[in-house]
Amino acid sequence: MLLGQLTCSAIRINPFFRCLSILSSLQRTPCHIHQYAATVIPSASLFLAAVTSRSFRRQNKPRFESPENTLRRRLEVCSENRDVASAFSVFDEARVAGVRLCSYHYNSLLYLCSLPTSLGNWVDRGFEIYDRMRADGVPPNEATITNLTRLAAEKGDFDLAFNFLKQMPEYGLTPRLRSFGPALYGFCRLGKVEKAYEVDEYMLNFGIVPEESELSALLQASSEAGRGDKVYSILHRLRRAVWEVSESTAEILERWFRSKAAAKVGVENWDTEEVRMGIVEGGGGWHGKGWLGKGDWKVAKSKISEKGVCKVCGERLVTIDIDPRETENFAKSIADLACEKQVKNDFTKFQDWLEKNGPFDAVIDGANMGHFKPGLHVSSFSRLNSVVNALHKMSPSKKLPLVILHSWHLKGDAVDRPEIKHVIESWRRSRAIYTTPVGSNDDWYWLYAAVSCRCLLVTNDEMRDHLFQLLGKSFFPTWKERHQVRLSASKRLKFQMPLPYSTVIQVINIFLV
Repeated sequence: MLLGQLTCSAIRINPFFRCLSILSSLQRTPCHIHQYAATVIPSASLFLAAVTSRSFRRQNKPRFESPENTLRRRLEVCSENRDVASAFSVFDEARVAGVRLCSYHYNSLLYLCSLPTSLGNWVDRGFEIYDRMRADGVPPNEATITNLTRLAAEKGDFDLAFNFLKQMPEYGLTPRLRSFGPALYGFCRLGKVEKAYEVDEYMLNFGIVPEESELSALLQASSEAGRGDKVYSILHRLRRAVWEVSESTAEILERWFRSKAAAKVGVENWDTEEVRMGIVEGGGGWHGKGWLGKGDWKVAKSKISEKGVCKVCGERLVTIDIDPRETENFAKSIADLACEKQVKNDFTKFQDWLEKNGPFDAVIDGANMGHFKPGLHVSSFSRLNSVVNALHKMSPSKKLPLVILHSWHLKGDAVDRPEIKHVIESWRRSRAIYTTPVGSNDDWYWLYAAVSCRCLLVTNDEMRDHLFQLLGKSFFPTWKERHQVRLSASKRLKFQMPLPYSTVIQVINIFLV
């Protein structure tokens, strides 16, 4: 909950009143700068190490004793220890021994040479390795070019780093987000904002969406350069792509609103109706018409009540949902992915069933809410039935919620118990339960049902695994915040409903004059 959390708030001293809020939660500290609101949660970095098991090595002993794999494993050890000298020693020995070299071997050395601690001759040696790689006829891959951009950045030549990026299409390669970092961060640090914007545009041309780190760098460079137009557009991109910003990004925003440039930027005359329509079309919380009004911004500490009211300006943060068109696109993307990952005919049957029997006020992830294990247990069913009854009472239409449950949970002796059998049959008569077929993933079914019905989704699933990562970061976080209902772990049922406001950068109640 955000009640009682410390917030930083700012009001522009101008006949035109605006409020911006940045909710900071590194210490769960919301920050208010009048006109925008976002909750800040420190992003955790995730490091995944791939380890080959000893048993697997024993079963495939000849493969792991090949010269190529021996070299690979020795280079992996050098990489783990950041031991550049030993890596080159191992590499040179392998070349003398006539070991067949592949892109992985070369990339390992390029990576080590590009590390910040690998200064001086190692950077030059890295470029020599790349020349040798080309001479040996080993084609580069995305990792090769990305390592070259890092080498160029270590050398301080960010134009060269960008040029390496531009070579990727020549090799039939598609860059990844990490490929753009060295050039983008370098130009931002040097204050070469036009170059940074060029890298950013090149990134977008590949359909790559920058994340908070990249947007934060662009935001700081734009702020320091006094580019109010770019600051405004990046704020909008942050609210769309990041949702909850970090403490460091919040500090950049505070510095901007305290700056002289922020006081000067803005128009003094605007079309009131056009701004109102912009807010409606944007789903609330943003009009997209640029800075309105001029004058200083006042930054102050505030608190946000559990109803979303700012204690400094007295205005309430709004709830922001994806608009109807975005909802349709989101539902379609889920259906397309589901048909790709599941038996298509099974999922299309469910779509037809839902269109005939929906909409519902709530969809329940049955296995999650009932704590189901293979087979239906009495205790699991009792818990699920309690959830269904509670939601039925809360339903505006007094309609039963839709329970999505995998078919294997309805097998076993427990199903034949009269009390269980009676309720399941009553759900079926009411068209309030759908059992997913063998071989299917019920996650696709309950998510699609909740999105297409524009209703609540009752599940404690945090939806962080690979399946949900496929949905991207454009619509899913926004939709999830407004529609997911959790159930607290206690003897009595206690639903954790969505907050009555959105913790995202937003314009709040502009007084249009």
